[in-house]
Amino acid sequence: MSSLLGIFLFLYLFLLLSSISARNREYKWKVEYMHWCPDGVDGVVIAINGQFPGPTIRAIVGDTIFVHLTNNLPTEGLVIHWHGISQIGTPWADGAALISQCPINPGETFLYKFKVDKAGTYFYHGHYGMQRSAGLYGSLIVEDEKEAFHYDEEFNLLLSDWWHKSSHDQQIDLSSKPFRWIGEPQTLLMNGRGQFNCSLAAQFSKFPIHQCKLRGDEQYAPQIFKVHPNKTYRLRVASTTALASLNLAIEGHKMMVVEADGNYIQPFFVENMDIYSGESYSILFKTDQDPSNNYWISISVRGREPKTPQGLTILNYIPNFASKIPNSPPPLAPLWNDYNYSKAFSNKIFVLMGLSPKPPTRQNRRILLLNTQNRIEGYTRWSINNISLVFPTTPYLGSIKHGINNAFDTKSPPNTFSKNYNIMKPPPNPNSTFGNRVYMLKFNTTIDIILQNANALGYGDGKFDHKKDVEKFNLKNPPLRNTVVIFPYGWTAIRFVANNPGVWAFHCHIEPHLHLGMGVVFAEGVHLVKNVPNESLNCGLTRKMFVKDKH
Repeated sequence: MSSLLGIFLFLYLFLLLSSISARNREYKWKVEYMHWCPDGVDGVVIAINGQFPGPTIRAIVGDTIFVHLTNNLPTEGLVIHWHGISQIGTPWADGAALISQCPINPGETFLYKFKVDKAGTYFYHGHYGMQRSAGLYGSLIVEDEKEAFHYDEEFNLLLSDWWHKSSHDQQIDLSSKPFRWIGEPQTLLMNGRGQFNCSLAAQFSKFPIHQCKLRGDEQYAPQIFKVHPNKTYRLRVASTTALASLNLAIEGHKMMVVEADGNYIQPFFVENMDIYSGESYSILFKTDQDPSNNYWISISVRGREPKTPQGLTILNYIPNFASKIPNSPPPLAPLWNDYNYSKAFSNKIFVLMGLSPKPPTRQNRRILLLNTQNRIEGYTRWSINNISLVFPTTPYLGSIKHGINNAFDTKSPPNTFSKNYNIMKPPPNPNSTFGNRVYMLKFNTTIDIILQNANALGYGDGKFDHKKDVEKFNLKNPPLRNTVVIFPYGWTAIRFVANNPGVWAFHCHIEPHLHLGMGVVFAEGVHLVKNVPNESLNCGLTRKMFVKDKH
């Protein structure tokens, strides 16, 4: 382990990087439905250029990405969100439907153009309806001009969950009265591959299940990770799950966590690690086990009672046959409801000192957001501060920039929730209301967001107390994150400077929760946004404005 730790001596040198000129990276993608077999059961996925998951984008810091995206879906709109990319200067390319852009209509092509300004492990996914659940996702890797640490080779692992019921049917279920929950996923996928009717580890199972007999060329055959003994490998892992929180383990191998959401962190070792939807990590591991064996790589459900089998693949020590089954059962995950275990992992993540500025010591505005499950006219919805988000027909970016006041409700949304709200009990009045208001943030001010979970979602227990809990804030080395977890009946505090002009979605990354309203919208410095392409605002009231201008 000490040799691995020595790798990080490079971290304090990599700021002095050799200069490599930035380049343009151009892609032409066609998005369409295709028959596919992700887990051994025939289904339909949203594919890009005939691939599921979609193509991996690899770039170097400073590069500009051009994606010409053609919507070949026959009857629905389309957008792609580039998860974790800051979109400085290009908020219209963020890919959030009816927030930053209009959905791309069937048959149309839209150009996404943005700069990748920070190295890290990222991914992209659909952000319209429930298209992420249908398989619209892929990896986006941004490398440093000179990597911060040494390793011999790297792998990429994109995690997702899969249902045999289509995303369209799931949407109908969620919007029905009575409410029909989507249920647990049938399969966990690793790079788009899983096994439903058989198991790679059937010989170790307590339940009757067939051993997978695979040729290796099936769409659902596991991707085998081939390694040489006594080498150091980097595993980039991201979770684009629609529902499941996961736990990742590599049998017999310690994992050093070195990156979280595109930020280098103080390295620490784990035997397994939790990863929530929207998160990404890099880990380093050494192939220092018995080279005559192969080993399991496993993912297991966390935070929900697991009714979905483990996702499995094999770490194949060369020259062993890839088909050689490991000698031991797959790793056992922590108990699904052991939240103390999960908190212990989250509390180990700190930014690497010297690579990121310390957070401001004081805030200019504090917003408390309470998430709840509610009802509106008998329909089940999710709400934040008792408002269930519905999107207007005109993208916020266009209506705010061009001063179209009747495009959405311009009243200020609530900055907090009732002090008398008991987070440990169901509310006496479960009713909520629809809304599409916007939190207007003063540009360059410091904002605190306190996320309070009343039932299922944190770094604090119980109800947030601004007099006592503010003193617990870590202002020395808090992690920079794209996604944060909120544990059951707890709260999480985040602090950021509103210095990125645009309109931004802030929402739960569990697909059905967002679909049913668990989100809010932030706007900051919109007057500073320039060069918004007309194509991104070609709907709603902004479409009428552009048509009028042409005449």
